[in-house]
Amino acid sequence: MAESTQIQQRDGFQSKWGFILACIGSAVGMGNIWRFPIMVTRFGGMTFLIPYFIFVIFVGATGVIEEFALGRSSQAGPIGAFGHCTELKTGNKKTGEIIGIIPIIGALMLAIGYTVVMGWIFKYTFMSISGGLFALGTDMGAIGGTFGATAPEAATLGEAVGMMFEGGLFGIGNTVWQIVGLIVALAIMAIGVSGGIEKANKIMMPVLFVLFVVLAIYIATLPGASDGYKFLFSIDPKGFANPQVWVYAFGQAFFSLSVAGNGSVIYGSYLPMDEDIPSSARNVAFFDTLAALLAAFVIVPAIAASGMAMSDVGAGPGLMFVYLVNIMNGMPGGRIVGMVFYIAVLFAGLSSIINLYEAPVATMQEQFKMKRLPAVAVIGVIGLVVSTIIQPWTSQWMDVVSIYICPLGAFLAAALFFFVAGRDEALKAVNHSAKKPIGAWFYPLGCVFCVACLVALVLGAMYGGIG
Repeated sequence: MAESTQIQQRDGFQSKWGFILACIGSAVGMGNIWRFPIMVTRFGGMTFLIPYFIFVIFVGATGVIEEFALGRSSQAGPIGAFGHCTELKTGNKKTGEIIGIIPIIGALMLAIGYTVVMGWIFKYTFMSISGGLFALGTDMGAIGGTFGATAPEAATLGEAVGMMFEGGLFGIGNTVWQIVGLIVALAIMAIGVSGGIEKANKIMMPVLFVLFVVLAIYIATLPGASDGYKFLFSIDPKGFANPQVWVYAFGQAFFSLSVAGNGSVIYGSYLPMDEDIPSSARNVAFFDTLAALLAAFVIVPAIAASGMAMSDVGAGPGLMFVYLVNIMNGMPGGRIVGMVFYIAVLFAGLSSIINLYEAPVATMQEQFKMKRLPAVAVIGVIGLVVSTIIQPWTSQWMDVVSIYICPLGAFLAAALFFFVAGRDEALKAVNHSAKKPIGAWFYPLGCVFCVACLVALVLGAMYGGIG
């Protein structure tokens, strides 16, 4: 364990619920909103949800607990945490520190891709408030054209870079709103963990849940919405024999809970030593699942009420920035519905991007002894420059990170925790201050989780992404 003097010098969360809300914020992202509801409808409501719940319990009881405990026991981000594990085993922390660079790169790359997405969200939130989005009406040509101009596409990274420089960094894409979104996120981070991240999530997460509940209640009153609930609560026992149901349910749970060896590790490192990690992990898994279900209870009945066939709507950015704009603009009170929806989405995205940038920022502080503000500034400049250039290649960029680097980071964190640090150290780390200590089952199940990370990596490559 790290020495108490190091713990006292480290900024951290000041309350249990501050930590839990920040972790919920990191987990509740675009996957909950633009992917989960469509997966539920595509694979038959409860036929998908039952396997999904099983995998949420599995990942929450292993990977989430493991990453929190890994960060807290070392009082460091991935580089220091991985080094701590190899030092326990061999007396040499250098090997672990080198390996720890991989999830940091993954976090930064994912944050860069998310910066582009946040720019889209900030623009659409502003348009929903100003009335510009509602003014598009239900003209799919205008709606699709607006998003096409916001998010241009290129087939290759080289083509994307060429497009941005030929068209001017402010001439195409969404650079201005991208800068606005990044500045907001970095400003919160610059204040600190307890003063910025914790306080922001204490506001954003409760408001997000309230807004989704309000939307769900309103959507339930619309004619035709009941068909959406039939989709959500339907069950086909034969569907359980479909391997894809289990593959995509596993992928949704795995990626939704943000186990990647970076964000959860760094947030865990900010935990006080008297925090009950298993209890916190349960709360994070529960509320992340609740957020996904709330999104489904808004989006699926809204699609049904619009008269649009469920099979006509795909997962991804097109759902949130094209199809839902059309659907919301066509319903009674559509302007207000759109405004409430995009404000909620903004909070979900903002809390996630803060978590993604935090791991690289903390690395700058730990490895180069930088103060908080300069560390945020350096990472922010990198994020701004790269995210601006890759705008037309964002989808492919995010695929590379989520399919390959995130599962690899999760595997490395789990392998170092369970196999390198060892059984006794793992159980000691997770049970420290736990009111109900975890039993001997945790270690073998954690070993299964290591294998599951590799399965996520292989299946993601096979299917072109599973979460």
